[in-house]
Amino acid sequence: MIRSALLVMLAVAVTAFMSTCALLFPLISPGENKAHKIANLWARMLLKLTSIRVNVIGRENVLMNRPQIFMANHQSDFDILIVLAHIPGQFRWIVKKELFKIPIFGKAMKSAGYIEIDRQNHEKAMKSLEEAAQKIREGKSVVTFPEGTRSKDGTVKPFKQGLFHLAIQAGVPIVPISIIGAHEILPKRTLKIKPGRVTMVIGQPVDVSGYTIEMRSELIERVRGIIIRNFESGRASGGTPPAPDRGKDAL
Repeated sequence: MIRSALLVMLAVAVTAFMSTCALLFPLISPGENKAHKIANLWARMLLKLTSIRVNVIGRENVLMNRPQIFMANHQSDFDILIVLAHIPGQFRWIVKKELFKIPIFGKAMKSAGYIEIDRQNHEKAMKSLEEAAQKIREGKSVVTFPEGTRSKDGTVKPFKQGLFHLAIQAGVPIVPISIIGAHEILPKRTLKIKPGRVTMVIGQPVDVSGYTIEMRSELIERVRGIIIRNFESGRASGGTPPAPDRGKDAL
C-alpha cells in the first residue's frame, strides 16, 4: 500500500508537470497536435513508472489515412493511459466533464482539443457530439468509452447510443478495442496499483455505411459483440485474439 501511495504521488507530480508543458508549448508553437504528443509522452511515462507492460495486438487495423472512431471497453483509469500511449497517430478524446475540472490537467486537455461531454444533460451531450463531428470533418479521429463509465467487476457493460449516432452521421468506421487486464491492475474506486501486463486488442474497422440511425441498435450489438469476443478470447488465452472478423461490416 505504501508503494501504491508513493506511485500515486509521483504520478500526480508527473501529470502536473506534463500538463503545464501541454499548456505552455502551444504558446510557443500553436497546435492541438503538439499538445496531444505531450499527452502521448505523459501516458508512456506513467505506464513505465508503474511497471505496466502493454501488449498490443492488431495495430495494423488502425486506419492511418482517414478519420475513425475508436471505441474501447472501460475497466480502469489506466485505460486512458493505455490507449493514449499505444494508438498511433493523432486523435481526440471524448471524455466526461468531471476531468476538465481538474486544475491544470483540464486546461491541458482543452489545449489538446479533447471534447467534454456531460452525460447527465442531453442537450449538452448532443453539443459535445456535434463538436466531435466537427473534429472528424477536420480529419481527426476520436476515442471514447461507449460504456460511459468504468466497469466495477471488469465485465463489458451496455453501450450508450449517442456515439453510434455520431458514427453513422459522420460516416466514419468504428474501430473496436478490447483492453484485457486493466481491471486487475487498478479496479474502480481504489488507489492500489498492481504492476502487471495488459493486452490491448485492436479489432478490424467496422464499416457503418450500411446502417441508418434507425438501425443503430444493430450497430451497437455488432461492435459490442466484437469487443466482448476479443476481450473474452484474449483473457482465456493470455492475450491471443480470435480469428479476424471478416463479416460484411469489416473494411
